[in-house]
Amino acid sequence: MKQFRTLVIDDERLAREELKSILSEYPEIEVVDEARNGDEGIEKIKKIAPDLIFLDVSMPGMTGFDMLKKLTDIPHVIFVTAYDEFAIKAFEVNALDYLLKPIDNNRLNEAIEKLRQKDEQDFESSAKIESDRKDRRLTVTDRVFIKDGEKCFFVQLSDIRMLESDGNYVKVYFGTSRPLILRSLNSFEDKLDSEHFFRANRKFIINLNWIEKVENWFNGGLQVELKGGDKVEISRRQAIRFKEMLSF
Repeated sequence: MKQFRTLVIDDERLAREELKSILSEYPEIEVVDEARNGDEGIEKIKKIAPDLIFLDVSMPGMTGFDMLKKLTDIPHVIFVTAYDEFAIKAFEVNALDYLLKPIDNNRLNEAIEKLRQKDEQDFESSAKIESDRKDRRLTVTDRVFIKDGEKCFFVQLSDIRMLESDGNYVKVYFGTSRPLILRSLNSFEDKLDSEHFFRANRKFIINLNWIEKVENWFNGGLQVELKGGDKVEISRRQAIRFKEMLSF
């Protein structure tokens, strides 16, 4: 069972203690900390990044709504308050639920069930996005994570000018970096959008957008010069494809 790391934010100490006691009956809820006001709530949300907050509306200095406006990354929110007039506003800020004090156990059960369902929906949506990305070809607007030893890169494909087969590895060229990835060049050819990335020969894939100059080469092949000075030969067979793709 997944546990939701939870922060309780309320200016009344007894209210915090009562809520923590009630939440201890739910094994999926792990209360990791508490806060006495909005400023402290913001500080602790940034520090511990909880999955869920139980948030009072009326607090001195800053309301719960004001606090949320100051956050960039907002966890799941369940409002807990003595006032019912803010319920509509609570759902306008995408709160999971709005509970009135004293807390009714049935309503709390409903709120926790909404949390479970929302988390499952988010997980399924995330998995679908990941699956869709795996199934489609990557375009120049995509960004990819590359790890080479202790070095990590997060690079946009439009910045990669070419890829070179190097034994069991592929060398990726962008900027002044040349990280190595333990994969075949064929696997990259299958994954990259052929409108932008072209298999020049058995050793190189080039980014067509980086081509600066093309000239005839030996045996009916071509040689391209990329921005920055790299030169790559296009084999005779691939030169035919290249001309068919890019000629008027």
